[in-house]
Amino acid sequence: MAIAEEKSASDGKVWGLFKLPFRHSGNANNGAMSSSSASHQHGLSQHQVEGSNHHGSSNSVSSVAKSLLPTRRRLKLDPTNKLYFPYEPGKQVRSAIRIKNTSKSFVAFKFQTTAPKSCFMRPPGAILAPGESLVATVFKFVEPPENNEKPMEQKSKVKFKIMSLKVKGAMDYVPELFDEQKDQVAIEQILRVVFLHPERPSPALEKLKRQLAEADAAVEARKKPPEDTGPRIIGEGLVIDEWKERRERYLARQQVEGVDSV
Repeated sequence: MAIAEEKSASDGKVWGLFKLPFRHSGNANNGAMSSSSASHQHGLSQHQVEGSNHHGSSNSVSSVAKSLLPTRRRLKLDPTNKLYFPYEPGKQVRSAIRIKNTSKSFVAFKFQTTAPKSCFMRPPGAILAPGESLVATVFKFVEPPENNEKPMEQKSKVKFKIMSLKVKGAMDYVPELFDEQKDQVAIEQILRVVFLHPERPSPALEKLKRQLAEADAAVEARKKPPEDTGPRIIGEGLVIDEWKERRERYLARQQVEGVDSV
């Protein structure tokens, strides 16, 4: 019995000796695995941070690229970037520009100038339907030449700016539209002043005369009252001609009834 107990005790020692290294190795492996998982998580978090930074940088780059791209114009101008005026010092002269809506929506436009006291536009702004156009007239007072300048070499510092704004539909034009939606306003073009000799024929001068004549005709057409296309409706929807017919039939009926009674 003693021998059996000693064997069992010795066997336990032997198993204990074999178990100790495996136990230590398991702890070592666990430590290695925990350290590797920690480094893996750190790598993932770093990759996520780098990815987010890359995503943010890409967004910023795209926004900068969009800002550098030219804005799509809603209006077509003729002339494109100049306003031609006949050079007549000491007088108020006129120029003209055709404005056409080339977009698929209603567009409001507005004039601005660096010299509002000596320049004004007619109309100062309007709303154009898709494909609609008009000829605007620009008035300017020409200052006499200074510092011994030659008349035609005088350079005007006055500039004009045309802005556009997309609107929902047909409505009355009010300048406050551009103040309420400043973020949606686009600068279509900045126009500079070019003087023309009033007595020297040139294609630009002939074109200016044609545009001014068209603008004057449009103004006169707006002044005329609308043509009478039919009977005018009054009251609660009664038509004048129909009311006259009913009145005449009533009077005729009264006369017939009066004769019959007699």
